[in-house]
Amino acid sequence: MKKILAFVCVILFVGALSAFAQTTTAADTGNKEPVTFIDFGNLDGTDIDFSDTAGASVSASEKANLKVDLKIENWESELASSSQVADNQANTYVKAATTKDGKTVLGVRIHFPEASYNSYCIIKPPFDIPAYEDKPGDPAGTGNKFTGKGVLKNVGPIKFIQMDVNGRNFPHGIGIIFEDQSGMERIVFIDYMRYAGWKTLIWKNPNYVKDVKNRELQFNPLYPQNMPFIKLKGLIIYRDGANIGGDFVAYVRNIKVAYDLAMTSDQELDINDEGVWHIVRDREEKRKAAELKRLGNVQVLRYLEKKKMYKGPDPTAPTPSTGQ
Repeated sequence: MKKILAFVCVILFVGALSAFAQTTTAADTGNKEPVTFIDFGNLDGTDIDFSDTAGASVSASEKANLKVDLKIENWESELASSSQVADNQANTYVKAATTKDGKTVLGVRIHFPEASYNSYCIIKPPFDIPAYEDKPGDPAGTGNKFTGKGVLKNVGPIKFIQMDVNGRNFPHGIGIIFEDQSGMERIVFIDYMRYAGWKTLIWKNPNYVKDVKNRELQFNPLYPQNMPFIKLKGLIIYRDGANIGGDFVAYVRNIKVAYDLAMTSDQELDINDEGVWHIVRDREEKRKAAELKRLGNVQVLRYLEKKKMYKGPDPTAPTPSTGQ
């Protein structure tokens, strides 16, 4: 994850696309509601097997442990480098929490510096969420395993982003970090958390053009161009140096996005280009293999490091002297 050096609010614009304004699913089902980017209470079926990237140093039985999923307990927290001292690091972590109605949400505890300087914390998934991973049983190249679980496909200009966040009257800000199909990382500052309880925080794209007559219409290349997508890289919480430091907790239920479609279903053509040429399938298979190799190397190194860690008991207090 790239270091964030300042309080950043990046104006969000994913491609110059000509689709009309809709808040529909990528399948163009006619749904007029914002689409779920990620729901922290519904992360089943997100496991990735990295055992194929392990070398001879990992036994066959140990390779069975090289599966990681997006469950909340696997998410990580990363403080700004200037805040990474022992107490701050030890008291900053992610944990699953349960609401009164039994829903699972992502909880985060952050120990910001007590001193008066700006800081931030990034909450990120345990691995870079693959955009092209297939669901078991789906045709090869479908790449929908993480759709709605950190990935959205067929994304044109974004109209707004909303997050359900539970605050504790702290003046800290929250944003999201995502990556588009070109590999460009973007940060969107959503809002401040100066309230108590649940609230839906909304960011509206100030560059979104509502009237189609005022849009710059373009003819965009179709096949074999990749379908535009976005994938979640993490959340970011900001603390201004003029505000309170120390311990802070918050909870996030979900993130939803309303966006124009990059392509509608009525743009289907007479010939199945992909069935003839397999260009997109081959391209996505190469990218998928590259993603898994890179992610797998990190997971294997973490697994080996964990094996080397001390696993004995910690002393709770000095043993009292008997005086003998």
